[in-house]
Amino acid sequence: MNTPADQRKFAPATQRNREAILEVLLQILPQNGTILEVASGPGEHAVFFSQYLSPRTWLPSDPNPELRASIRAWSEYLPCDNLQPPLDLDAISPIWPVEKQPLPEPNISAIVNINMIHISPWSACLGLMAGAGRILPPGGILYLYGPYKQNGEHTAPSNAAFDESLQAQNPDWGVRNLEDVVTAATAQNLKLSQTYTMPANNFSLVFKRN
Repeated sequence: MNTPADQRKFAPATQRNREAILEVLLQILPQNGTILEVASGPGEHAVFFSQYLSPRTWLPSDPNPELRASIRAWSEYLPCDNLQPPLDLDAISPIWPVEKQPLPEPNISAIVNINMIHISPWSACLGLMAGAGRILPPGGILYLYGPYKQNGEHTAPSNAAFDESLQAQNPDWGVRNLEDVVTAATAQNLKLSQTYTMPANNFSLVFKRN
């Protein structure tokens, strides 16, 4: 049970999707290097994935100070040698912290982004693609997870309802067209190499840096 000092936050979806996402990550991530997670949220994915992905280093990040505090709390609750402290990183920023300061661990070989681009303005997706284009080495991986429309159509009624609820909260949010995401990636020298159909009408998209 949480104590008053416990700063851990919980995202119910993490328990449902982490095993399926890990299965894909184990197949597509480079064998070494630093994996930068953009928009880590509470940090539950970070502490879970880092346990299984050694010798890779997992570097979480989030622009929200409360969520970074949650990530630190989770890392204290479930410590792992290859999990780094969270960065204050906003995908929209034209320069990310990893471009301004040296990393204590190996260079970034992949970027992971889970459930962000539909719960943020489109500029966040564009910023993510631009950052990946700047930071990833040739052959580096950008992994995205979440719901997507295809050819402008939702893939399930539940996604249509989810999209409506998102836009009711913020008109700049919403389930994105997969084709628009691919176009944004292509403009930053990122090529869609694999698409995985995931549980609960989600997709995993794997891009490679040209």
